Amino acid sequence: MPKSPPSHMRRLRDRARQSVALLGAGVLVFALGSAPTSADTVPDDVQTSDNVDHVANVPLEPPFEEGASWGTDLAFSGDYAIAGNYDGFTIYDISDPENPEITSQVVCPGGQMDVSVSGDLLYTSVDFPRASAECGAPSVSSQDPDGWDGIRIFDISDKTSPEYVHAVDTDCGSHTNTLVPGGDEGVDYIYVSSYSPHENFPNCQPPHDKISIIEVPTDSPTEAEVVNDPVLFPDGGNEEQDNLLAPTSGCHDITVYPERDLAAGACMGDGILMDISDPVEPEVVEQVQDENFAFWHSATFTNDGRTVLFTDELGGGVAPTCNAEVGPEHGANAIYEVDGNLNPSGQDIALEFASYFKIDRHQSDTENCVSHNGSLIPVMGKDYFVQSWYQGGVSVIDLNDPHNPEEIGYFERGPIDEEQLVIGGSWSAYWYNGHVYSSDITQGLDVLALDDRRLRGAQHVNYEEFNPQSQPRYKPGRG
Repeated sequence: MPKSPPSHMRRLRDRARQSVALLGAGVLVFALGSAPTSADTVPDDVQTSDNVDHVANVPLEPPFEEGASWGTDLAFSGDYAIAGNYDGFTIYDISDPENPEITSQVVCPGGQMDVSVSGDLLYTSVDFPRASAECGAPSVSSQDPDGWDGIRIFDISDKTSPEYVHAVDTDCGSHTNTLVPGGDEGVDYIYVSSYSPHENFPNCQPPHDKISIIEVPTDSPTEAEVVNDPVLFPDGGNEEQDNLLAPTSGCHDITVYPERDLAAGACMGDGILMDISDPVEPEVVEQVQDENFAFWHSATFTNDGRTVLFTDELGGGVAPTCNAEVGPEHGANAIYEVDGNLNPSGQDIALEFASYFKIDRHQSDTENCVSHNGSLIPVMGKDYFVQSWYQGGVSVIDLNDPHNPEEIGYFERGPIDEEQLVIGGSWSAYWYNGHVYSSDITQGLDVLALDDRRLRGAQHVNYEEFNPQSQPRYKPGRG
């Protein structure tokens, strides 16, 4: 979801800040072990295709059930799903996917709390400035020179009692973060994406055509620090052309594919490919723009690395764009084929446009709906994708022909309010070890089972850990 300049997002950010009370300097941990909503008691306001079953829902629990305590992104570790929230994060026990339970909740406001997990460490993004890095620090204006935002690091070795261990300040904070595994042994790298500088923001000055790279010694996370802030657009990115297209002033999100030494960046007005063979010195090797894209939001590779799906978050995720008036080419996915050597160092590589995909289940004018976060369903030799669409729900997409993608399954609720636009819906939807998990902004965690012969091969792939923006190459029997 975009960070600041559009007026509607500034208003939402202000509302979020106003809703958060001062919680003190420590971390507030709620170990709930709450009763789930199981298959027998899932909300009855849902609609699904015949091949999708809604098997569980765990509602947001206090203190995350009211105001702007919105659910955000997901990461997975063993039998646990970790869901970000504008006011902290929740750890769910998903050892029984049809009966998930809340293990603990950590109150540590900062928005939007993007999450990545690495062993016993959890990395969380803060992009709403605070008076300090402490969990209880109040929000401050972006014009406050002493304001803090960036990455917070937690030790989650005890899932019932996470421990806050360190914070790293980054320019313009951290809207999202991407774990880059596979580097030096005992070291994690984190790509921090942030954007929308302003001359009145002392800690986020223009130009901001870069990312921050944090190095984390995993045995000593208190020594984590920024080791590089490479400029990705030395010649400038896309310039604003009209009220639809966003200028490039940073990146929204980056997906890395370490086995291919590639990364795909969704950078507001630009889509890029990067060579990450040296993770501290990423190099942009391809850059594309699209007159139909308002805001390049996120990216996913196919398993062979030959196709990249980019998403366009038209309207910042708070507008009703899934209707006939907006049409099929705005607020959609843009699918590109990768032409060239997949080890891009020193080689020519290009992104070639193949097609757009947008759900044709038209939503009402009171439902925020646009393309958002998703992941591959790991069927060997095939390309299937599951994706969130806010109040458009969750879509299962056949990508086997990049020129003719189609929806083959779906889950959605009706509008939260039929009279006025109320923000909600699926923020993220990812396949993990046999089920699809959806983080709903206001409704908590949904679990879906897919009953489709085309997807059964995914049951043979199991991950020990899964960060959707740190894309693994899947293989039978393991992740």
